[in-house]
Amino acid sequence: MKSWIKINVADNVIVCLTDLQKGEVINVDGQQFEVLQDTPRGHKIAICNLKKGENVIKYGYPIGHLTEDVMAGQWLNENNIHTNLEGLLDYEYKPVDENPNLNPNLNKTLTFKGYRRKNGDVGIRNDIWVIPTVGCVNGICYKITELFNGQHKGNVQAIAYGHNYGCSQLSDDHENTKKILRDMVLHPNAGAVLVVGLGCENNQPDVFRESLGDYDKERIRFMVCQEVEGNEVEYGLKIMHELEDIVNKDCREDIELSHLRVGLKCGGSDGLSGITANPLVGEFSDYLVAQGGTSILTEVPEMFGAETILMNRCKTEGLFNKTVKMINDFKQYYLSHGEPVGENPSPGNKKGGISTLEDKALGCTQKCGKALVSGVLEYGERLKTNGLNLLSAPGNDLVAATALAASGCHIVLFTTGRGTPFGTFVPTMKISTNSVIFNNKPDWIDFNAGQLVDGREMDDVVKDLTEKIISIASGEQTKNEENGYHEISIFKNGVTL
Repeated sequence: MKSWIKINVADNVIVCLTDLQKGEVINVDGQQFEVLQDTPRGHKIAICNLKKGENVIKYGYPIGHLTEDVMAGQWLNENNIHTNLEGLLDYEYKPVDENPNLNPNLNKTLTFKGYRRKNGDVGIRNDIWVIPTVGCVNGICYKITELFNGQHKGNVQAIAYGHNYGCSQLSDDHENTKKILRDMVLHPNAGAVLVVGLGCENNQPDVFRESLGDYDKERIRFMVCQEVEGNEVEYGLKIMHELEDIVNKDCREDIELSHLRVGLKCGGSDGLSGITANPLVGEFSDYLVAQGGTSILTEVPEMFGAETILMNRCKTEGLFNKTVKMINDFKQYYLSHGEPVGENPSPGNKKGGISTLEDKALGCTQKCGKALVSGVLEYGERLKTNGLNLLSAPGNDLVAATALAASGCHIVLFTTGRGTPFGTFVPTMKISTNSVIFNNKPDWIDFNAGQLVDGREMDDVVKDLTEKIISIASGEQTKNEENGYHEISIFKNGVTL
């Protein structure tokens, strides 16, 4: 197993695949030097002498500039690298004309076991969801699901999704809440839904009902607590058992892979994210898109520094313009709050070897492979086009994962170098960047991409990943589901009354 990697021929750094000790001798491209400090796994080492102000090149692109002179063998991190990012930019459309080929080692006729819905949509889960229109009734929703899960006799479980919103919000902030909740109610992973309102909230149940359009009234029911005569929990339980009778009749059947929609997300990234887990997920994304399926990339602030790569992969100039707007709108959001656009890597990111937002972005965007961009979605917008889509949402793990699920994703593929236990309202599959976290947190991590630096080939690992994803789509539970970790978070961007 190699102890370091030079990712791109143009790079002036290597990345440590293991902890390197001071005094170890490294030979890169025929040039030999000593490691000058103990350097942790995932971190960068300069491979030549560099001057203050020079760009640090990783993945073949600048990830920032040096704040001091450095020598070959020196550890590079956030203490001697500073971002090159600034405010709003003008962009020029320079389209590429490439779509990835199918991986020849993967079966081209794969299917999964899913549920066909009355409207032609497909789901991979069949639980009953209890969704409040407003946070005031969270407790009632939790009590109904607790009692139902203690009483029911079939395979169906109930899950309540509490949140803090639905009242005291204005304009777009209120609309964001309504859109995300609407998307949840209509999501095909739900076998049935009980929507619970209070009655006096801004998110009025009757108005919210209209936002659903032509919905399945047999499987989507409403209860407004202030209008219930008597005990609302007992009333809700009666509805739940009626829904249970309907859902218990549903059966899985073979579904073409072209119907599968996956969200692409990373959190607790480290210096191996762009070497193992993210490129691995990118390989699967390309394969799925080539099969007619769909993948969706979000975390707009974590595209800063790699945005032109995505822009030039847009199929049309109209999509390019939507992507430019998505990027610059998010930059303006930062600037309007007095925050610099490059202030992103978290303490965990830095500890794992990520020094700047460009460093993070160039690794992050590898999750979407090389496919051309077929669609660009606003926050809360539901999927319209198969293929690779970009979605406007922040980088926060739970907000972004919720947005991916709300757009229509059946599964969120979540790469991580630090580990996290959470899950949103669709299966949230954790893919570790290294074997250490996989072995340390078996109750969190579903798949180990660290195999790629332990000696296994990409083609073999992506084949295993594909089989795992199909198993999850066919009913195998992710770790977050086994643990009962189901949460949502809605993007808050406005006044609270």
